[in-house]
Amino acid sequence: MPEIKLTAQLRTQFGKGAARKLRREHQIPAVIYGHGTDPVHVALPGHATMMALKTTNAVLTIALDGTETLVLAKDVQRDPIKPVIEHVDLVVVRRGEKVDVEVSVHVEGEAAPDTLVNLDLQTLELTVDALQIPERVVVSVEGLPAGSQVLAGAVELPEGAQLLTDPEALVVNVTAQAAAEEPEAGEAEGGAAAEGAPADAVASATAGEG
Repeated sequence: MPEIKLTAQLRTQFGKGAARKLRREHQIPAVIYGHGTDPVHVALPGHATMMALKTTNAVLTIALDGTETLVLAKDVQRDPIKPVIEHVDLVVVRRGEKVDVEVSVHVEGEAAPDTLVNLDLQTLELTVDALQIPERVVVSVEGLPAGSQVLAGAVELPEGAQLLTDPEALVVNVTAQAAAEEPEAGEAEGGAAAEGAPADAVASATAGEG
């Protein structure tokens, strides 16, 4: 995953009002912390940050007052309606350091005919090198018959990655596709009898009701 460099500005005003003002100025409030350092509150360039954070677990180089800090985007708070990032938590990392991250699971291939592929686990938790975080892990279901299951421990991981998720956790489940339901015999016979009833019988029944 490529590193992305962002130039930040030190933030001295806090609260919802200050955050709204920053966003109006096309900036995003963020905080940098970790490795025993005091939290540093910064403002990030809005558009460049949004582009950088399209990738989960983005590793960024933050330039601030002549120094550069390597960080991992740990928590990104987004507006539930507008395409706006409200706040970002950035954790300081070191080159060669291992970090714990959640990586999305991607299913590829086609299972056997007349089957359904169910993705039961959307992400896997891994320990990986901070500069080698995969964007996703891939599970192939090519040709798998109904009844096949792929557990977390069977998923192929990138070199050097360690699985933190329970190895017995179900990731992908391949089931038989349900056949189209057929009408029950009684319903079919009743419908046919009604459709085949003579007109005079219907008229007689109507007259009787009167």
